[in-house]
Amino acid sequence: MSWGALYAQLGGVNKHSTSLGKIWLSVLFIFRITILVLAAESVWGDEQSDFTCNTQQPGCKNVCYDHFFPVSHIRMWCLQLIFVSTPALLVAMHVAYRKRGDKRTMLASNGTEKMTDSELQTLKKRRLPITGTLWWTYTCSLFFRLIFEGGFMYALYFVYDGFQMPRLVKCEQWPCPNKVDCFISRPTEKTVFTIFMVASSAICMVLNVAELFYLIVKAVMRCMTRSSRRKHTYPDSVTRDNKKNEMLLSSSTDSSSNKTMC
Repeated sequence: MSWGALYAQLGGVNKHSTSLGKIWLSVLFIFRITILVLAAESVWGDEQSDFTCNTQQPGCKNVCYDHFFPVSHIRMWCLQLIFVSTPALLVAMHVAYRKRGDKRTMLASNGTEKMTDSELQTLKKRRLPITGTLWWTYTCSLFFRLIFEGGFMYALYFVYDGFQMPRLVKCEQWPCPNKVDCFISRPTEKTVFTIFMVASSAICMVLNVAELFYLIVKAVMRCMTRSSRRKHTYPDSVTRDNKKNEMLLSSSTDSSSNKTMC
């Protein structure tokens, strides 16, 4: 799957998400995927070829490179973007399932086997409210996004011992004859891109936390509104029943008094 196909899939979810979710998708594709494809890949393209060590020992350069760069930054960021986008695809699957159920309901109510073009367009454009099971799917997707973002940021910091790219590393791995100096190409530029990608991840995490908090608060407010409506409805029904009972008692009393007089 290409990045364009991924954007097309997530764009369908964007129609049913909140305003914060739409901002998150814009940050994801403009400040992360676009920068990764257009700029970062060219910066890290010469990573292994320009990694030089001051020794001619065969195999020493490859071993030192593998020791200091066990996973490429580009591949790790690609994995991070795929894992972060996967929960949103689950929401897209849930929305498609709901719309298919709505389509069956409309066909059953109309008593036909096919829908008209206008009905299909209305069904496609209809925005589903984030309530019920869709609320649970959406909030779980936000929760997993936060886990994946935080996990990959910690993995990047742990594997490379920070977010700053050093100019010089000292390697004493076998088969190097002794401690050799190895030089990394474009360390400052790579540091700038690393900090930019980490900052973009942090912004996405803040947006996810804000959206999760917004959905929880909105759900609590809905529950409070329903409970207040039930409280108002219950006394009214009790009052109506009491009035009916009073009317029945009064009518029975009047009829008994009339019989006594007769």
